[in-house]
Amino acid sequence: MTKILKPNKENLTEVKKLILQDEVVAIPTETVYGLGANGLSSVAVNKIFKAKNRPQDNPLILHVSDYEMMERLVYGLTDELKLFLNNFWPGPLTVIMKAKKIIPKEVTCSLPTVAIRMPKNEIATDIISICNVPIAAPSANLSGKPSCTNAKDVLEDMNGKIPLIVDGGDCMIGIESTVLDLTTKPYTILRPGFYTKEDFLKFEDEILIDTALVKDGQIPKSPGQKYKHYAPKAKVLVLVSDDRKKVSFEISKILKENKNLKIGIFKFDQTILDVDSENILSLGSIFNLEQMSKVLFTGLRDFDKKNVDLIIVEGCKEEKLGFSIMNRLKKSASGNIKYLD
Repeated sequence: MTKILKPNKENLTEVKKLILQDEVVAIPTETVYGLGANGLSSVAVNKIFKAKNRPQDNPLILHVSDYEMMERLVYGLTDELKLFLNNFWPGPLTVIMKAKKIIPKEVTCSLPTVAIRMPKNEIATDIISICNVPIAAPSANLSGKPSCTNAKDVLEDMNGKIPLIVDGGDCMIGIESTVLDLTTKPYTILRPGFYTKEDFLKFEDEILIDTALVKDGQIPKSPGQKYKHYAPKAKVLVLVSDDRKKVSFEISKILKENKNLKIGIFKFDQTILDVDSENILSLGSIFNLEQMSKVLFTGLRDFDKKNVDLIIVEGCKEEKLGFSIMNRLKKSASGNIKYLD
């Protein structure tokens, strides 16, 4: 049976003991909950793969508390690069750099590079600091399912698979970190997240986007992007339009044509529906995509708990944070997107 504990001093001592004994503990970050284990232990890392049922060729992200810890793991951490990273760290940014031999091949999947993040969440940072080892921490969900943004959802996927979950409340951001490849210039976004191309262009003259993010049929390079991901049990349909009335009309049409289905609706507050249903969740305001980011995964999980057959989700413009959100939605929906404009 998996325990859920609050992050007080006594409980964090137990977390330290477990991690240094090569066990796996679910920990909160500002993005999503992660399955945390000693990132320098092959034994511990293999337990992560087993708990998640994660493919063995899908690399992990190592979480560090400071640059001193990071120096032990990568080549090329110059003062100039630190100045760039200071604009985003601690925070929801993962960087790809040349790996040192201290890192187990299970973490990198035998690649010459490693993914590194310095999280902002104080609980995560405290755990890394007291353990004094980098923490490998992929999202704390079964592979393929929506990521977990609260301890209760982690328990749903991990009960009996890990000994402990640290309950740090709801995650502030709700989607995984941006992944930026620093091994060559211009830097390349491998996975979109809270930080966008526009954010990086404030400090770099040019930023590239991995072609796999914008073209079908190409294999993504980033951890967590190669396989089916973020998918609930129910079928997902994403409707995209600048016109809220068009979305409202399309949803009403789908409901009328599919009266035999239990349908969940995930909509913006500005979209008015003439529908009496208990299976409607709010994405927040179309003018505040940070709220959509925060509630997206937990909402998809909530619809699964309601046993709906189809989830209709309003999409958004694929720009800035909307590009990152639509990246997740396209995977959740297996490409089942309908553009109404």
